[in-house]
Amino acid sequence: MTPSPLRIPARTAHIGGGAPVARTLPSRLKRTIGAWCFLDHAGPADFAPGQGLRVGPHPHTALQTFTWMLEGEVLHRDSLGHEQVIRPGQVNLMTAGHGIAHTEESLPNQTRLHAAQLWIALPAHAADMAPRFDHYPDLPRWQHDGIDVVLLAGEWQGRRAPTQVHTPLVGADLFSAAGAQASLPLDPAFEYGLMPLTGTAAAQGQALAQDELLYLPPGATELALDLPAGTRAILIGGEPFTDDITIWWNFVGHGKPYITQAQRDWQANSPRFGEVKGFDGPRLDAPPVPWASGNSP
Repeated sequence: MTPSPLRIPARTAHIGGGAPVARTLPSRLKRTIGAWCFLDHAGPADFAPGQGLRVGPHPHTALQTFTWMLEGEVLHRDSLGHEQVIRPGQVNLMTAGHGIAHTEESLPNQTRLHAAQLWIALPAHAADMAPRFDHYPDLPRWQHDGIDVVLLAGEWQGRRAPTQVHTPLVGADLFSAAGAQASLPLDPAFEYGLMPLTGTAAAQGQALAQDELLYLPPGATELALDLPAGTRAILIGGEPFTDDITIWWNFVGHGKPYITQAQRDWQANSPRFGEVKGFDGPRLDAPPVPWASGNSP
């Protein structure tokens, strides 16, 4: 008997510039879906020119940051020297590996932001790989029973996304302009999460509000999906991630000692993370690791 789906509500978090985001992963109810270990939904938000997203230099380890842009334009800079504007319909994928630092800021002429940002945990064998950055302006697109599908990562319905990942997973954007009811194929070896980004939806017979994540455990072979007109949803999934990871601040690590050392290295301005050039502003400080004082992580 297949376990029942699990509903995961969003909580509000704040990113650079004070912009509120809806965060559903990690959650006390579910920490990962496949290797996906973080899901923020930013916007849709309007702001005055020069007042948008602005996140100063900060580090990452043992993960991939995955940005799917829907509205607005954001400039990415990193300590490898990349400067890349991401525009609607494009993906930025930064692989932190052993360590990298980056910044994100809305372009000065922008007044709108709508994006999903996710993290993918790297498995132990790839956790300390060399960092890299990739930009993907072209992704597989097709229509399935009235739903416009963009394949963001992995393989699905005979297509493969170009995004370079290190575990079996999938990510897709689903949008219906006129409304649609469809049955979408699923891999029974995968667990999945579906979240409406704009509007409401119904999945496996359960009504979902915007920013409410529905978790589907392994075993399902199809997704019964009802998207009202104008609704956009994101689907993520993958083989259950069995590595024991710690997620704290901007770090992912395989154990608390790894995180502790990463925090010390960042605070000491270690060459491990490099320097982000071109950003006019201070680095973010890493707070003390909570377990150093005996608190729970």
